[in-house]
Amino acid sequence: MSTPTEAVREHLMVGNEEYRRLREEHARYKSQLNALSAKSYLSEEEQTEELRLKKLKLRLKDQMELLVRQAQSVH
Repeated sequence: MSTPTEAVREHLMVGNEEYRRLREEHARYKSQLNALSAKSYLSEEEQTEELRLKKLKLRLKDQMELLVRQAQSVH
């Protein structure tokens, strides 16, 4: 059984192109971060890239949550 927030997210995945795009981009950053974290050593450039990806991923999460809150306030 899903929570009301999960239900809103599912609804947005079906009917909101922006939310879907943000979620796909978030997943792409997560995958890139996983690849970096699998390495035993990160170069300085890789460490910088890891930090950049974390910030981008967090920004996308914030944008997705804003869309969820907006959708919840409508219903």
